[in-house]
Amino acid sequence: MIRSIVNSSYYARPVTIRSSTAVFAALAMLLMEQPGLAQDSEEVERIRVTGHYENAVGTSDAASQGNITARLIEARPLLRPGEVLEYVPGVIVTQHSGDGKANQYFLRGFNLDHGTDFSTTVAHMPANMSTHAHGQGYSDLNFVIPELISRLSYKKGPYLADQGDFSSAGSADIHYQTRMNHGVASVGLGSRGYRRALAANSFHAGAGHLLYGLELFHNDGPWQAAEHFNKVNGVLRYSQGTNADGYTVTGMAYQGRWNATDQVPRRAVDSGLISRFGTIDPTDGGRSERYSLSFDRHKALENGEFHMDAYAIKYRLKLFSNFTYFANDLVNGDQFEQSDGRTIIGVNPSWTLTGKWGDRQYINAFGLNLRRDHIGSVGLYNTAARERLSTVRADKVRQTGLGAWFQNTLQWSETFRTVAGARADSYAATVDSDLAANSGSTNARITSPKVNVIFGPFARTEYFFNYGHGFHSNDARGTTITLDPGTLAPAEKVPALVKTKGAEFGVRTDIVSGLQSSLSLWRLALASELVFTGDAGTTEASRASLRRGIEWSNRYIPRPWLIVDLDLSASRAEFTDADPAGNAIPGAIDKVASFGVTLNDLGRWSLTGHLRYFGPRPLIEDNSRRSQSSINFALRAAYRVDSRMKLHLDVHNLFNRRASDIDYFYASRLRGEPAPVDDVHFHPAEPRSLRVALVASF
Repeated sequence: MIRSIVNSSYYARPVTIRSSTAVFAALAMLLMEQPGLAQDSEEVERIRVTGHYENAVGTSDAASQGNITARLIEARPLLRPGEVLEYVPGVIVTQHSGDGKANQYFLRGFNLDHGTDFSTTVAHMPANMSTHAHGQGYSDLNFVIPELISRLSYKKGPYLADQGDFSSAGSADIHYQTRMNHGVASVGLGSRGYRRALAANSFHAGAGHLLYGLELFHNDGPWQAAEHFNKVNGVLRYSQGTNADGYTVTGMAYQGRWNATDQVPRRAVDSGLISRFGTIDPTDGGRSERYSLSFDRHKALENGEFHMDAYAIKYRLKLFSNFTYFANDLVNGDQFEQSDGRTIIGVNPSWTLTGKWGDRQYINAFGLNLRRDHIGSVGLYNTAARERLSTVRADKVRQTGLGAWFQNTLQWSETFRTVAGARADSYAATVDSDLAANSGSTNARITSPKVNVIFGPFARTEYFFNYGHGFHSNDARGTTITLDPGTLAPAEKVPALVKTKGAEFGVRTDIVSGLQSSLSLWRLALASELVFTGDAGTTEASRASLRRGIEWSNRYIPRPWLIVDLDLSASRAEFTDADPAGNAIPGAIDKVASFGVTLNDLGRWSLTGHLRYFGPRPLIEDNSRRSQSSINFALRAAYRVDSRMKLHLDVHNLFNRRASDIDYFYASRLRGEPAPVDDVHFHPAEPRSLRVALVASF
């Protein structure tokens, strides 16, 4: 089998070629499909999907690679939009602050903070922010509208050449629809001030289709200081042409404002100073804006396809946090502002060409990834009640990343193929700092080879061996720093690009009727870890590390009305040097479990229940302090009123368990304490909450 490397937004599925002589016929079939027609999309669904899942055997290059359908995303309840990434087996999505801020992500032994080492795109545009005020790779998904997602494609490990910065642990591509079969209007109400309204539809416009989506959202949450999270979120997409020759233009706009509910010290709750859902500094919070315009062009060639994405993003953030309270300033407190304002432009052209080498069919794919971040303001300020008191540092950064990649897929026989490639990336940045000693320029280059070997299918079973180098970039300010801006002490520069090396052995099978199962054994080594520091509120480059683990994913459909999924993963993460502080990586997740059951077509009813287990983590390097594990249950009951209207009832934290979304261990000082105290700081998981939505089709 050869899986074609075609990535236009119109393509609802990868093409599976079960014999080398069928390559051109399959490509021709694909390129003649008309985009957006209801009958075509339904036919694709019948061909590719059983229940809510694609038939994975024969469609990917690794056991840890796959696709999530829109039907599955619709079936499960979501507490936050970023939780769409929890459909990726092994991913945990939490929050340690206000919901308007980027989520906290965990995968494969990583505390990924807000996105480091996990790359995410939405409608072919990057979500990760480099040299961000609150942490390298910051990935805020609050602008995602789940009802517009057509599918979510994911990959884990640095094994494929088209994956670049931040993708060492994995990547996810969230694809949006270009045409909807019917319009959707939804009005939702819930516990503690939750309100949401959505309208989305598409219609003929000239020679193409115009799709729109508008979301209004408000939530206060269970917090003693109400969160008052308000957001306005809009999408407008115009598409024209066919899968053989067409384009899509997408505009997005998002604004959010909120009061933060940062992690709190355990001693403050135990002593009764604050409640479990209280806060030490009620003036924490933030506001964020994101506007984007993108262009997706695809065109059939005589023996393949050309595809290009171009985008421009305008982004702003002001974030006010206080994690140490009065450790540094006994009068005003330790609140600080992290400010970020930037414009991002990028272009990603790629070519996919088929051919023959003797009797062997091959596909060559190659492309470029060019991204330019013009960061007009990235700053850190001491504040009190969101008013600036002094400047810690203020910088302007111009940063450019350029990657070139090539990948060859070669079908050696009916049951053996290879996917080999490489990418070369260059990085250039100029930092203009308010402290002249920290200004400067940096340049770096890195090469990343990749190889994948696939055997099968034998008796509906495939075997995979994957190996590849990847990388993540570091904050440009760290590559030019010479003096600590707070103390003026000498500071050590960090490398601009950090290499990672990964390997994986996997098996995927659907030999048991109705069951798709995959097993992966993996290993990933990093030359430098990116670690979140709770007292500073950002990520820092740290020591070299090694992770190993196992993942087992299962999708079982014993009856047309019953769907069961089970994902289990276990990993071990450790620093690899001999530092006497210890080798445990703070926040590194070791065990994850996800179990879901969906009952469909129960008359007018359908029911989905989902369990998520979030395993314990070390909180400091010597592993003497560890977080608690947590189990969360969520439930969605859907009742179809008539052919055009249904009612959703979502229950989050069904059994009202007292758990933490996240835990940290560091020193802080409460008012009246003589000195900072080392303590666990936690952000509680929200208690049981109910949400009801009336969803109408039109």
